[in-house]
Amino acid sequence: MKMLINVAETVVADALRGMAAAHPELNVDVENRVIARRDAPVAGKVALVSGGGSGHEPLHGGFVGPGMLAAACPGEVFTSPVPDQMVRAAAAVDSGAGVLFIVKNYTGDVLNFDMAAELAEDEGVQVAKVLVNDDVAVTDSLYTAGRRGTGATLFVEKIAGAAAEEGQPLERVEAIARQVNENARSFGVALSACSTPAKGAPTFDLPSGELELGIGIHGEPGRERRPMMTSGEIADFSVNAVLEDLNPSSPVLVLVNGMGATPLLELYGFNAEVQRVLGERGVPVARTLVGNYVTALDMAGASVTICQADEELLRLWDAPVSTAGLRWGM
Repeated sequence: MKMLINVAETVVADALRGMAAAHPELNVDVENRVIARRDAPVAGKVALVSGGGSGHEPLHGGFVGPGMLAAACPGEVFTSPVPDQMVRAAAAVDSGAGVLFIVKNYTGDVLNFDMAAELAEDEGVQVAKVLVNDDVAVTDSLYTAGRRGTGATLFVEKIAGAAAEEGQPLERVEAIARQVNENARSFGVALSACSTPAKGAPTFDLPSGELELGIGIHGEPGRERRPMMTSGEIADFSVNAVLEDLNPSSPVLVLVNGMGATPLLELYGFNAEVQRVLGERGVPVARTLVGNYVTALDMAGASVTICQADEELLRLWDAPVSTAGLRWGM
């Protein structure tokens, strides 16, 4: 398997050095594995901190900046960051208004962020936590007790980040983040396996001509395997799986997300089918975002995230944002 790396052992550090060179508006601590806004802490504002295993870029480091995260903690590939990173990030960005940890529901992330919250509070930092668990495909997967955290993480970080940018208090920012998660559901499909730098080969066997419905962002098994389907058939299955669990009574935000190796030509075509299914189901769409945002290294495939949004959530979604991975209105 060909990869554009030096050696597997330095792939995360090399990426962080490259990110620092490309984004001088960020403070990238390569040694301690913390990416932060260079202007942090921002006086009077709640700071959002997230993180997780590397390999899902631009999640989370690509979402650090005005209107989203104050800091992110990248772990090794598909491996949780450690509590020391999270404590260091919280201390670096806390203005005294408190810190909100946004945690995807994977066992390592949950345990380490819980420990970090206790340690940060011992140092005088007020911490709240929100767990993202939006994946409807399966319950209790390889790395998870309960549902996995996937595409809704972007919605939580953007919308709660906008509330924090406005100077809303920690309790309100936390409540908005919870509201977004509770109103969002996701479903993903893999057309190929992903390959980690350490292994240098596919992490699971997905025969040619088959796809996995309900895949996780680390290559965890989904609901079932089937012979390859058309874009329209995949959209029917994915959107219906989400709507079986989410019965939106107001317009929705839609994320059509690539898993890393699917070109935009295919993603926009898939989005056309997603919009068709939503139209057939009578679900009005307020906003749509298409692209590679919550990825799984070089996996081919896509996920659909749908979030019911009231006027306040839509206003916060539309608010300006300026990060490496998401930018508008600035």
